[in-house]
Order: sequence, then C-alpha cells, then structure tokens
Amino acid sequence: MDSLISLKGHIQTFPSFSSKSRTTILPTLVNTYRKNSLFAFSLRAQVNPNEGSTPIATSSESVVEALKVKEWEVGMFQNEVAAAQGIRIRRTPPTGPPSHYEGPFQFRLQNEENTPRNILEEIVWNKDKEVAQLKERNPLGLVRKAVENAPPVRDFIGALRAANKRTGLPGLIAEVKKASPSRGILRENFDPVEIARSYEKGGAACLSVLTDEKYFKGGFENLELIRNAGVKCPLLCKEFIIDAWQLYYARSKGADAVLLIAAVLPDLDIEYMVKTCKLLGLAALVEVHDEREFNRVLGIEGVELIGINNRNLETFELDISTTKKLLEGERGKIIRERNIIMVGESGLFDPEDIAYVQEAGVRAVLVGESIVKQSDPGKGISNLFGKDISG
Repeated sequence: MDSLISLKGHIQTFPSFSSKSRTTILPTLVNTYRKNSLFAFSLRAQVNPNEGSTPIATSSESVVEALKVKEWEVGMFQNEVAAAQGIRIRRTPPTGPPSHYEGPFQFRLQNEENTPRNILEEIVWNKDKEVAQLKERNPLGLVRKAVENAPPVRDFIGALRAANKRTGLPGLIAEVKKASPSRGILRENFDPVEIARSYEKGGAACLSVLTDEKYFKGGFENLELIRNAGVKCPLLCKEFIIDAWQLYYARSKGADAVLLIAAVLPDLDIEYMVKTCKLLGLAALVEVHDEREFNRVLGIEGVELIGINNRNLETFELDISTTKKLLEGERGKIIRERNIIMVGESGLFDPEDIAYVQEAGVRAVLVGESIVKQSDPGKGISNLFGKDISG
C-alpha cells in the first residue's frame, strides 16, 4: 500500500486578486492533513516496505504502532499545509518521530521547542486536548440529534445590517466576557444573563459569548443561559475552533454564529467550515489580523462576514490603524463589490475610535472590555458611541 508522501508536488501557486501569488493545497490532500475534522480519514496500518516507511503490520502491537506512526505523519503534514499558507500557529506541540521511524520525514531535524511560542498557540494546544475529550463524551451522532432540538437559528448578519441602517453607525456585537489572558479578570460581579439583557437594552445588535473556560473564564453554560433567558439578540459563540465538530456543538447550545480564526485555520479548513456553517444556518465570522490572512480569506468562496482584529494575537499589542491599512486599495474595493460586512475588533473605547474604523469601511464592531467593565454595561454602550443607540 502506498505510504503517505511529501507535500511537494501537491502545492501549487495560483494568482489571486492581487499581484501576489496565493498558495493553494490540492484537494487530494484534504483527507491526509485534516486529522481532526469531519472529513473521512483512514490511517493505513500497512505500507510498502520498499518505500522506506513503516513495515507491514502483522500483529496487534505492530498495527497499533503503525497507526501511531501514521497519526504522527498526519500531524506533520498538517503543519506543512499551515506553514505553506503563512500560518505560524502550530496546532499541536512538536514531538519527535515514533521509535525506529522510517518514512517521508525521517531526515527532518526535530529541534523545535515543544513550548508554545505565544499565548494563541498555547490556547490552541490546550483546545486540541479539550476538544478531543469533549468528542469522546459527545460523539457526533449525539450532537447532531441535539442540533435538531436546538432553538431556531436567528439571522446574525441580518441583525447587523438592520442596526447599521437604523442608526447610521456600525452594528454592535457586544461581548459577554469575564476575563482575558492580557487583562485578567474584567468583571468580578459576573452575571452573563444580566449583562446580556443590559447590552440588549442598550442597543446591541448581536452578542458575543466567550465559551473558553481556561483562559477567558467562559463556558457553554453561559451561552445556553443567555439563549434560554429570552434574550433576542443573535449569539456568536466566541470559541477557538479547530475542528468542524465544534460547529455542531455550538449550534446545539443555541449559537447563531461562530468565529473562525485565519491565524489558526488553513484555507481548506475555513472553506469546509464555512460550508458546514451554511448547512447549519450559522453565520461565520472569519477573523484576520494582517494582509496575508486577509488575502487568503478573500480567496475563499462564501465568506460574508470578516473581522479585522486590531490586536496582534501573538504579542497582544493593539493598533486600530490595522483596520484602515487592511481596507485600503484593492481589498476595500472587493469588499464593497461583494457586499461583505466588515467587523472592527479590539481597541475600541470611545466615539473617536468608532468613527475611525467606520470611516475605514467597517459596518459592525465587536466590543467587550470597554463596556463589560462598566457598572451598567448598557450605559457603557452609550458612552462608546457618544449617544443612545437603543432607539
């Protein structure tokens, strides 16, 4: 049987809308590198020994060892796919090859540190373990049944468009967030339902609910509590999504939209997840941080909602001019032609900041810290926009 082979020969460069070339991974690799998605993938226990890889498995122990080898190789392929697209976040900690390994990566020097390079990578590594455990407890079949019984999906994008038209200002996605890795605890007296109701009363078009427990002190129970409390604003599940299973899980908990981070997900993952979201009725907010990520996302079919995060997720530094820089020139033109809603994220604290990103071309903003810290989050919204937008 054929062993897994190198990505060389499977990566081609195609022209994008800009003068820069865009790296695209051929579809034949989809089932190879995506070990954690819902795509079918079968690890081969038997390979051709003449190709210098794992010998044919002849016992239960050797079958298990062969599976471990193939799983390790899939992780290596996954990292190569991501690196080819400029993604610096590694999905799992680098580890050396299994004992007595022979195969396509046998000459690769394993001298990368196995500690996270930055906070985003640390979060993603933790999320990989967390999702694996959740999937064991909640198989896809059970989650699909839960989706059938979930509350009806609401129009997230439509709510943003309506708010923008009604107020003449960017539609607000107000974030229900207790803490963050960069700022620590933002609100000690944290009642997610009370905060959500205050946001809704203050004029928020939609809400973003943090569901990561370890780093943001959130949880899916907060999403469910808000949804079941009768809050009418559509809800964004603010989670670090690395596996398509999470899309079904978010919908089963009452989400109307999800976040997809281009700094973490390769193009094929984003494309597949956007299509899955459409099948589930979910809106997909695809988040970018720099020019290369933006160019990649604009090359993916079906994207209707793009967020520009003004926070560098590797250093956590803020620069709201990032929004303006990324929306200048050809990209801004394409956004207008496709009627894509741009969302400004992070670093927005006052009416001047809102005016700045609106002039740059955003029609919605996602804000958490500057309003959730207020004693009355609803009034915090009025302070943010410089006027009452609840009308």
